[in-house]
Parts: sequence; structure tokens; C-alpha cells
Amino acid sequence: METEARVLRAAGGFGRARCLLAAASWLPCVALRLALGSEPLLTALPAHHCQQDPAGDPTPSLPLSYAEPAPGARPNGTRPCPGGWHNALPAVGLLGNPVTQTARVRRPRCVTLSKSRASLGLSLLFSPGRDWSRTSRDPCFQPDILGTPARGFGRRPVFVASLVLATGLGAGEVLAASFPTLMALRQLHRGALAGASLALYVARLELCDPPHRLAFSMGASLFSVAGTLLLPGLALLAQDWRFLQGLSALVTGTLLLFWGSPALFPESPCWLLATGQSARARKILWHFAEASGVNPEDSSEEESSLATELDVLCAGSPQPRHHWVLELRHTRVAWRNGLILGFSSLIGGGIRTSFLRSLTPGEPTFYWPYFLVAGLEAAATIFLLLTADLWGRRPVLLLGTLVLGLASLLLLAGTQYLPSWTVLSLSVLGLLASQAVSALSSLFSAEVFPTVTRGAGLGLVLGAGLLGQAASPLADVHGRQGFFLQHVVFSAFAILALLCVLLLPESRGRALPQSLQDADRLRRSPLLRGGPLQDHLPLLPASQPQARTQLAQEG
Repeated sequence: METEARVLRAAGGFGRARCLLAAASWLPCVALRLALGSEPLLTALPAHHCQQDPAGDPTPSLPLSYAEPAPGARPNGTRPCPGGWHNALPAVGLLGNPVTQTARVRRPRCVTLSKSRASLGLSLLFSPGRDWSRTSRDPCFQPDILGTPARGFGRRPVFVASLVLATGLGAGEVLAASFPTLMALRQLHRGALAGASLALYVARLELCDPPHRLAFSMGASLFSVAGTLLLPGLALLAQDWRFLQGLSALVTGTLLLFWGSPALFPESPCWLLATGQSARARKILWHFAEASGVNPEDSSEEESSLATELDVLCAGSPQPRHHWVLELRHTRVAWRNGLILGFSSLIGGGIRTSFLRSLTPGEPTFYWPYFLVAGLEAAATIFLLLTADLWGRRPVLLLGTLVLGLASLLLLAGTQYLPSWTVLSLSVLGLLASQAVSALSSLFSAEVFPTVTRGAGLGLVLGAGLLGQAASPLADVHGRQGFFLQHVVFSAFAILALLCVLLLPESRGRALPQSLQDADRLRRSPLLRGGPLQDHLPLLPASQPQARTQLAQEG
């Protein structure tokens, strides 16, 4: 790991080339959020009433809520609407959406279950790459004719392939003729977009050095919020949901046209070095060095040249080997860190609905919760930007989980007795904390997972957050009878997560672990160990135990 760090420093460090590439990766976040955020528009249930109401009341009402006075009434006291339903305009002024045009407005349970299935996504299937690690010593390994080329998929191929699938599936949604077909295509489309977002997130993180990781990750989150805020205006201009989906496919196609180029999205040199692909890494790092004004062949008394460091690394590069994320089970610490952060992501995604229901106890309008969540996401991002480097990842995650649990318990126990302004304040605070916990869990997990399994590990953590969001629409089934139980479960999970967060290491200012062994050397909380230095020992190779012991004694 020290060798890879020296190579990156010899290539100019976080110079102009890497800085510009990391900043350029912010723009695709706007397009990806525009495509991912249209779910509320496509599945919104508009106000509606029966065309031929015997009571003569044309006001909007719940579906199938007309009493049947005849002896042959149904068990639930409702009857069909023979004259058809009159639907109001869907959210944000669209002239129609799939719910109104396929008569699903009469069966809101189908829409609810479709939302739940769509929230799961397919991000785990699109995690960036089959990762490879080095096992045997073979100088400058090159695949022979009879052998399998030792090359994983990598960040860039997954990003490009996901955009190709997203563009094609988005165009297919425009032509979908039935609601089940549309929902199936929508779920695949969301999975492809999740794969592109995941590959972009990991590649950006691996481009940055430790002092700049937080700033560039949070900058990307702010650009995603900008995409969320632009979506209602785009829907107002489109007015038709098929045209809106067509614009979404056009945006991802344009994104593919520009960011599909290696000049704007090169393969991650960190991943190439960790997987022993020194020849491919040499070309990219050579370009980085020249673009940053560093001569790759010049050396100084303190630092060797890039050419020298690459030769040393190439001479000791073992043969790559396939790595599965399930190999984390055989580690001592890495699997536990991933499990805790996945649990935190699950809570942050699932408990959000409880706070939204406290803000809007009735049937909410579209604009109020939509813009409130977007604004709080921006506020949580700015909060993390100001505190996660100053205080550390673990204390901020602990604080966010604590606020999340306290706000949830207070709302659970005292909603009927607290003043309305107190309920409003607790709900907003809980939403802010849930946004911060979800964002920091993603960043934290990307920093503690090793490079050889970072894509798949981060996909599991994000998948846990999607699982929490998928449970939220289920509370609407049977007249919201499951909402209270869901609130109790996630509140209990939030309190339990407080104890789990104490077991996490601190990743602030530390180099990204490359191998499973490097990730296993991330120490647990100093509160549970002998001294505070244990949590901050540098990740020295396993072949230098004496150096680690000496460093600990000097502390």
C-alpha cells in the first residue's frame, strides 16, 4: 500500500489533472438525479371522483368509497363506479401519468407495491466491477494466450455500460403500452442509473487524496440536489409524462456522449494499481503527471521519479486474482464495519417516512414535502462539509444517529400532547439527521472498504438504504395501519445503532485501504481498546510488524 501511495505522489499527487476530473464528475450528478427523481411524478395518485355519483357530489373522494344501500352490498360497503372516474391533473401540472392513463387510480394498492418494488432497484447487480487482487509474484504480469486476461470490469466500463442500458430502457419506457411493462422497465432503468451513480461515486473518491475526499463528495451531493430542484420545472415544460421520459433518455444519452470519453472519465488508477495492472496505470499516471506540470522521469532527494516508482511496482506485481465481496466474511474487522454502516443506511432510508408523516398527517401536496426534503438534503450536505473533517466521521455519525433516535422517540410518545411547533421542529430535525446519516454512511463505507471490493461493498450499503425506503410505501397498504409499527421498529433500530457506531474505526485523513488485509487493520473505537493511538496507526504492510510496534511504543 505504501508503494501505491508513493506512485500517486510521484504522479503529481492531487494535481491539476485529478482535481479537474473530480470536479467534472459533478455535472453527471445533475443528469442522473433528473432521471432517478421522476418516480413521484409517475406514480402520483391524483384526486378523483365518480362521473355519475348518485349522491350528486362531484367533489374528490377516495376510490370505491360510495356506500351501497342495496341488500347486495359488498363486505366493505363499497360498489363499483359504472360511469368511470374523473381524475384531476397529476402532480406538477402533468396532463397525465401512468397511474391515470392505465386506470390504476382505482387500485392504489397496486401503485403502492409498485413503488416498493421500484425502490429496491438493482444497484447490487451493477456494483462497479469484478475486483481482482494480487496473490502470486510475477513481474509485470501479462496474460498469455492460454490464460484468462487478468482484468476486471473496472469503474469506467461499468459506468459506460450502465449509461447505455439506462438510455435504452428510458426510451423503452416511452413506448410502454401497459402499466406492468412500464414498472418492469422502470425498475431495470433505476438499476442501470444506480450502477452509473455508484461507479461515478467510487471513481471520484479514488481520484481524491484524503484532505479533498469530503469536499468533492459533498460537492457532488449538492449538484444532485440541483437536479432534484430542476425536475419540477422540467415537468412543467414537458406536461406529458412520455415526453418527460424521452427527455430523461436524451439527457443520459448526452451524458454518455461526453463522459463516455476516456478524457473525462478515465479508469481509476487507484483500482489499476491495487489489481496489479501496472501497464494500464502507467499510461494514465503519466498523463496526470504531465498535465500537472511534473516530469515523470525527474527525481529529487526526497522523492523518486514516477518512472522509477512504476518500475519498482511493476517488478513486484503479483498475478491478479478474482475477488468476491463475500470474501469479507473471512476478515476480522472489515465485514463488521460494512454490516454496521449498512445498518445505519437502512435506518436513515427507512425512518424518513415517519418524519414526513408527522409533518403532513393528511394527504400531502406534492410541492411541500418534495422541496422540503431537497432543501434538507442540501442542509445536511453543508453540515457534513463543515463537521466531518473537523470532528471526524465517527463522531458525526454518532451525533446524527443520536438526534435521529431522540427525535423519533419523542414523536412516537408525545405527538398528541406536544404543541404543533414542537412536532414540526422535531420532524424537520429528524429529517435533517436522517439525510446526514445516509450520506455519511455512504462516504464512510467507501473509505473503509478495500479497493478490491469497494464497489460491491458500497453497493451493499446503498442497497440497505434502498431496502429501508422500500418499506415506506408498504405502510400505506390497508389504510396506513402499518405506519405505527414501522415507526416503532425504526426507532428501536436507531437506538441500537448508537452502540454499533462505537465499534467503527475513524477514516478521516487516512489513505484508502487497498487489500482485504489493509481494511482489516483499521482499528475499532479507542473507547473499547487500550489507548487512543490504536485507532490511528498508519496502514503499514503486514511484512513490517516491528515498525508498527515501534510506532505504538513511541506514542
